[in-house]
Amino acid sequence: MTARVPAVARRPRVGLVAGGLGAYWPQFPGLLPQLRRSAARVAERMTGFDAEVVDAGFVSDAEEGAVAAEKLRVAGCDLIVGFLTTYMTATMLAPVAQRSGAPVLLINLQPTEAMDHATFDTGQWLAYCGACPLPEMANTFERLGVAFRSVSGHLEDERAWERIGRWIRAAGVTSVLRNGRHGLMGHLYPGMYDVSTDLTMVPANLGGHVEVLEFDDLRVRTEQVTDADVEAKLAQAREVFDLDESVDPADLAWAARVSVGLDRLVEDFDLDSLAYYHRGLDGETHERLGAGMILGSSLLTARGIPAAGEYELRTSLAMLIAGRLGAGGSFTELQALNFRDGVVEMGHDGPGHLAISERRPLLRGLGVYHGKRGWGVSVEFDVRRGPVTAVGLGQSRDGRYRLIASRGTVVPGPLLRIGNTTSRVDFGRDPGEWCDDWSASGVAHHWALATGDILPELRAVADLAGIGLTEVPHGPGLG
Repeated sequence: MTARVPAVARRPRVGLVAGGLGAYWPQFPGLLPQLRRSAARVAERMTGFDAEVVDAGFVSDAEEGAVAAEKLRVAGCDLIVGFLTTYMTATMLAPVAQRSGAPVLLINLQPTEAMDHATFDTGQWLAYCGACPLPEMANTFERLGVAFRSVSGHLEDERAWERIGRWIRAAGVTSVLRNGRHGLMGHLYPGMYDVSTDLTMVPANLGGHVEVLEFDDLRVRTEQVTDADVEAKLAQAREVFDLDESVDPADLAWAARVSVGLDRLVEDFDLDSLAYYHRGLDGETHERLGAGMILGSSLLTARGIPAAGEYELRTSLAMLIAGRLGAGGSFTELQALNFRDGVVEMGHDGPGHLAISERRPLLRGLGVYHGKRGWGVSVEFDVRRGPVTAVGLGQSRDGRYRLIASRGTVVPGPLLRIGNTTSRVDFGRDPGEWCDDWSASGVAHHWALATGDILPELRAVADLAGIGLTEVPHGPGLG
């Protein structure tokens, strides 16, 4: 049996078909060679976005369009790019849009910024005529019931390529979701209705598979961990973290043992993400496992396998989306509003995304986790200073998923020293008003805090995934 390529490692498969009206070729002999060179340049640039490009070639009529459509259908593309090199009829791309099952992006990239009007003849003009069929394609796609999206520019137009790259990266996200295996281990934190997830809704909205796990799946693997394994994990922890004097060596050793068990759990079940919670009682093994997962979950998250506490499956998916966009994504909730400084303080006493920390993360010993059973070590840091995006995945009454996002800025200032991943986020407006709008958006208790302004990328992800996006506005101070 062929081993599965982990979804988080899989490159998006992007189909490419270029075309123009075949009636032109005998009339203007130099036109087709020029357009083929442009198509080769587009294929080269697309590969630079770390995508696997399936080139279906250059089509000149509806029959060749149908052949290209079948090739792209068999390839199982995540996105198909149709390059309008000159005028072409809608019949040439209609089968591509209808048969592949993949979203289609049309690009109109003329050779240079503008024509040389004084010297151009009709054949040279036609190389700049990719805009001509674009309204025709849009109207046809509407009547076919196919979503329309396009990018217009010129071959070396970096603004256009930035937009094209955004669609390719979004296709990478939807590929991860569609091919992903998402672990759900333990049980719901008692009383959290908002966190409760109908498992069918994950593949219904996003694709992928939810693997239901028992805490005993972790227990048996943790019991098999050797002392040598623990020492190796402790060495890794000391390399990554500063250790506060409050850390008990026995608690740290236990967290390291659980971390090794988590690594094996993820490998054995071939997971791309994990959400977990277990309460436990009276200090027994399951309670200690639940309390000992923060170290290992943080290390997993930092290497691209997000792990979220409190059974927050939709938040682990939001973290996966942010991570695939290169923005990290740390497990987060509201902590307090600071009206004096105009910031919202958010974070969690749980796993954090170590790769987006402002400073070297700290391990702090805790005698108790607020609202949870157990004790041990927790991660303390703040997300890197600068632009950030809060990203949640909400569920409406009818079961539909919706991305929810808001852009802010992490700013310096005093932080609690209680083993939390606290960040001070300025949304450019009154913290209370932002909090009300954020809560009214339908976001759940938790979300991902990601680095950078990724709202444009999230708009593309929502489009390709066929889900909505609610943008909670920031203030004018953020531009």
